[in-house]
Amino acid sequence: MKKLDLYIIKKFLGTFFFSIVLILSIAIVFDLTEKMDDFFEGQVPLREIIWDYYVPFIPYYMNMFSSLFIFISVIFFTSKLAGNSEIIAMQAAGVSYHRLMVPYAISATVLFFVAFALGGWIIPRTSSRMLNFTDKYVEHFTIENARNMQLEVQPGVILYTEAFHRHSNIGYRCSLEQFEGKSLMTRTTADRICYDSLNYWHLENYTRRKFEGMREELERGERLDIELPITPREIFITAEQAAQMTTPELREYMERQRERGSGNVKAFEVEYHKRFASALGAFIMTLLGVTMSSRKVRGGMGKNLGLGIVLTAGYILFSTVSTTFSVNNVMSPFMAAWLPNFVFLAISIPLYIRASK
Repeated sequence: MKKLDLYIIKKFLGTFFFSIVLILSIAIVFDLTEKMDDFFEGQVPLREIIWDYYVPFIPYYMNMFSSLFIFISVIFFTSKLAGNSEIIAMQAAGVSYHRLMVPYAISATVLFFVAFALGGWIIPRTSSRMLNFTDKYVEHFTIENARNMQLEVQPGVILYTEAFHRHSNIGYRCSLEQFEGKSLMTRTTADRICYDSLNYWHLENYTRRKFEGMREELERGERLDIELPITPREIFITAEQAAQMTTPELREYMERQRERGSGNVKAFEVEYHKRFASALGAFIMTLLGVTMSSRKVRGGMGKNLGLGIVLTAGYILFSTVSTTFSVNNVMSPFMAAWLPNFVFLAISIPLYIRASK
């Protein structure tokens, strides 16, 4: 790399991290003001407020608004370079427009890896602490009991419980049905189903029926040990908890659900694809930002900044709307996650070709 590359990289990353620190500081102040009464009423220790809430708060919101601040940072310092005629001087010295993009691409690559690590590993680990803290001191939202729960634990095997308690790992008035195609092969009912250890359960006061054509075998007993590829934790997993899984855990969970024949993994698939799409959005936002702000225009950077904020807000809104479409089966999870990138890339390429000329 040359001095010019280091100069642009320093400007890019410096502006990005400065703007992120500034906005997160303001967000923490407003959030602390809003939740101060809850902290005092719950007599929350200062260490828990800092470590379990505000330390996870920073990477979570940093990753959420990274696209916005990449775009604004690029527009801000590139408009300043253009306004000071520095880009004209670079091109007069023989630096082509394509060569000028190299330090921008290097900076975007750094931010890509930062966003990918945050979304795939760091935030899932830290956000669980933040949610547990919120559930304990601010707003209780954890589900302790599941009622009328029915799920396919593996292909052709349906488990139903009238009630299941999280802390005791016990379900009441349950049934376990096994099908081959559309034919019911066995049906087992029990007063209670209890979790023993990994994938091992036992039924209490059970009645088991086996069907072979017109024949039926009846079996009763006090206890029946069975193996089911599910744990109580998976029973209480909701779509909102997809963000608390690391990328390998999320992929493993989706594969396990598909093996069971469950199709209700849309939200998890969207979350999985969004982690890649949002990280790669760093390149698209950088490309679009440079092409919009590399020319010296009358009126300074105000127009570019205003347009940049509008476009980035549209990008975030587009991502949210497309996610809703996927959950409602209007489009596939892949398209829901990647469509905003495809649209903004289609906008960026013609602008880049025009700017390079």
